[in-house]
Order: sequence, then C-alpha cells, then structure tokens
Amino acid sequence: MSRVHGRRVYSSAATATKLAIAASHVKNFPPKEAIVPIAQPRSKSARSSKSPRIPNTNAAFPGSFFNAAEWASLQPPPSTAVSAFAHRTGLADILPADTLETTLRTACTHSSFLSLHSRYYPTSPAPVHNANLSTLGNTLLGLFASEYIHASYPHLPLRVLKASVSAYVGPLTCASIAQEMGAVSLLRWYRRSNTPNAPALLHSDALASIPRALVALIFTHGSIDAARKFAHSFFLSREVDLRAMIKFRNPKRALLETVDKFGRERPKSRLLKETGRFSQSPVFVVGIYSGQDKLGEGFGSSLKMAEYRAAEDSLHRLYLTCTPPHLLSLPSSTLPTSFPRSLASLASNISAASSQPPASSELTPDPNAPVFAEEDAFEAAYVPGPLGEPEVLYASGGKSGVVMPKRKPDAGWDGDVLEDEVSSRRSAEDDES
Repeated sequence: MSRVHGRRVYSSAATATKLAIAASHVKNFPPKEAIVPIAQPRSKSARSSKSPRIPNTNAAFPGSFFNAAEWASLQPPPSTAVSAFAHRTGLADILPADTLETTLRTACTHSSFLSLHSRYYPTSPAPVHNANLSTLGNTLLGLFASEYIHASYPHLPLRVLKASVSAYVGPLTCASIAQEMGAVSLLRWYRRSNTPNAPALLHSDALASIPRALVALIFTHGSIDAARKFAHSFFLSREVDLRAMIKFRNPKRALLETVDKFGRERPKSRLLKETGRFSQSPVFVVGIYSGQDKLGEGFGSSLKMAEYRAAEDSLHRLYLTCTPPHLLSLPSSTLPTSFPRSLASLASNISAASSQPPASSELTPDPNAPVFAEEDAFEAAYVPGPLGEPEVLYASGGKSGVVMPKRKPDAGWDGDVLEDEVSSRRSAEDDES
C-alpha cells in the first residue's frame, strides 16, 4: 500500500483480499452515492464574513454526510450467498429453480425495509417483503407444534402446553434457527424505535420472520406434508425441558385432588430410606403410594422436604407421560397433500360445492370445479390418541381468579403415617440399644 497525494492506493490483489468486502467488488467501491463534489475554497472576503457555509448534499442520500451503514443495508445479498443458503437448507429441491433466487430474497426481506428503501429511492418500485409469508408460516408452525405436543403429552396442563409451544416455535427460537441456517447476512430490514402505535423492532424480531416465511414457501410450492417435515426437522426435534415449566404451590394438595379425580385410593407417604438421622446433614427418601402402586419418590434433608418432592415427582410422572413415537398420530396427516394454488379458485370451489344439495350427510362437489385434484391422496386413517384429563385447579399457578372454599392444606392426606413410621423405627432402635 502506498500514498499518492494523501490517498491510499492498494498496490496488490493480496492486500485487497484483506478488506471487509469481496475482492470482486473492490473496483465498485466507493459507491457513487458517496462521491460528493468538493466545495471550492471561499475567498478571503467570504471567509471574513459571518455567513454560514452551505454543506454539500447528496441526492441519493439526504443529509450532509454519507451513511455507510444505511448504504450497506440497502444492498441486496449476492447471488452466491442466496444459492448457498438454498442448498444448505434443502430448499433448492422444493422451490422452482427459475424463481429460486427471487423467492428467497422475498423471504429474507422484512416489511420494515420498505421505509428505508422509499426514503432513498422514492422513484424505484418497492421490493416485495415477507409479511404475508411470515403470518402464514407462523400459523403453520403453531399448528404443527400444538398438535405434536398435545399428541405426545396428552395430560399436559393447558398453560404448560402454551408455554411449550412458545419454547418450540416462539420468536426467540425462530431467530436462533435463522442464525443457525446462516440467514443473518441475507436479512434486509430497518430498525424501528418505539412508537405509540407499534413497539420497537429489534434484529431478533426481523430475523424470526425468515424461518416462518420458509415454512410458508414450502407449504405453497410443495405440500403440507413437506412443511410438517421441515418443522419437525428444524424445530420440533429440539429438546425442551418441560419438567421445569410445571410448578405447584402445594403439590400434596394437587396430588390429592388428582388421585380423587381418577378414582384411586388416597395417597400415603412411606419412608423408604434414610441416613445420618442424628448428623448435621441427614437424607430421607420418601415414596408416595396409592394402594400398592408407587406414584413418586423424593429425597430431602427433612421429612417435609422429601414428602414435598415426592408429591411433585408423582404429578410430573402423570403430566409428562409421553406417547411412544410409533403410536403417535397427528391430525394434520389427514389433510390432502396439495391445495388450490389461488384464493380465487379456492373461493369459487367452495361456493360451487356449497351450492349443491346435501346427500347422505355430505356435500356433492361440482365435477367441473373440484376442490382438490383427483390425484391428491390422503394419508392413513387417523387414529386419535387418548384424551387426557384436564388439569386440576390446584396444579395451576393460582392466577385463574377462581375462588375456592377454604380447607385445610393437607386435608385427607395420610401423611401422619410417615410420622408414625419414623417414630416406630426410632423406638425400635432405642429398644435394641
């Protein structure tokens, strides 16, 4: 690198490769928007006067100075990056090859980018954004996640089900998956501050729209089966700790009501093991039984702590009962593999089908305008899983606002058996000594 008249000149291609931009784009840098004509020096009389100096402006970039960050955000991602992203995620095998690059650019363009584009290029047509695709993809992800979690854990409480859906396909998860896909460099967006009508737009919020738009593209150009497989591969295959989402204010009371609801015997606490009773750090292991069946087990430095954890473990075993994968049946598997391509044809098909008189409790569609194509095949017959019992009131977080009659905290709980058992063991040991 050498200096000629105060300017830096890159003398070799090896030096150019060390720049932040590709070597193929060095000849196009700096951009024409950054070139501002140098103002002529003012005369001595003009300098002595107090008249302000008029700053240089640029037609493409309003203001006195060139904003390199905004200029970089206005540039479209290179075609090589889009092609690599398509093959990395497997979309090259699903989307049409002739419109692959344009479709992926649309999926990576957030609606906030329009304000920035219209400000600097008011005469150019606005780029297509992914707002509609993101909305459709968010709905599909919610469908796939909710049916998968509900079919896998039929006894899961409703609040935990909603929290688990957010953990699987929520905004933070979508943003994290977009980063793993390598879509950060393809995102086109513009940061928006907080306004009375809309909250602030952060980078993670804009980045989360890309996986949602990809799911919608797969559903539109492929099938709902392909979109479900994509969601299971990237979203639902992750491990989420559902056990940490289930909290109880009084697990003994919740377990008592749950056992009564299933018509089982009242739970009883039994001391299974203990060590260091007379030391500073004793450990007690307590099990809870309903008849001859062991419901749960817990440990603690005191009997109350061990009994509390045993009741909590009993409820966790109920709510986290998982359906085996080979017995899992999803309701969306009964949907056809393809749908009508346009909303207009869909509306006409529905109106044509609804105009026919019902026959044998079914509507006879118009043969000239079928709702679905004849070659569309359905999956195997859907076999619904077991319907789980609704959660008891005491297993919730206590924010439902329902006022229940007062009762003793452990009414009906056979916890005195545990105290009697410990007392009998102590008396037996004293007699032996």
